[in-house]
Amino acid sequence: IGRFREAWEQDRQIFVFGNGGSAANASHFITDLGKGASDKLGKPFRCLSLNDNVSWLTALGNDYAYEDVFVRQLMNYARPGDLVMAMSVSGSSPNLVKAFEWAAAQNLQTVALVGGQRGRLAELADFTIVIDDTHYGRVEDAHMAICHMICYAFMEGVYRFGRKLPNTPVCSGASVRWSQAELAKADSDESRGRQSAF
Repeated sequence: IGRFREAWEQDRQIFVFGNGGSAANASHFITDLGKGASDKLGKPFRCLSLNDNVSWLTALGNDYAYEDVFVRQLMNYARPGDLVMAMSVSGSSPNLVKAFEWAAAQNLQTVALVGGQRGRLAELADFTIVIDDTHYGRVEDAHMAICHMICYAFMEGVYRFGRKLPNTPVCSGASVRWSQAELAKADSDESRGRQSAF
């Protein structure tokens, strides 16, 4: 949450992407962040899902290679200090890895949401959240729950006018790992409408 707050405060761009179900999660997350969270804060997040321009994606995949579909978009848009987040159950998708390698070389901040295999993304990312499972559905659901927590931290006032309210700890470590019990608790907390921060 703190990394997204900093990007918002510093007027940095935020780019999010993934493959398959993670692509859908990226699009959903950016909709919530760009509309819902931005509306509550009064100043918009500058955010974009790199999955949403189908014409560009297919042109890049056809003319170059599928592993270039995200990195080539970043080359057009991203500047040092911007925030890049990828979601992947395996953590090893070549198009995500290539985008993160380029992002690191350009001094972009990187956040990876991955599954229990971690993969190369976890090694490359500045900040990694690992869902300790390999089941695609459960990991993708947990990733979306995390995305909702990020958005609702701004929408429901954990961060109000750019300041963290008391008693809402935010993890500052380089890696966060959720067990099955913690995932169940997070799901339960979200269904009861509690504010959650990590």
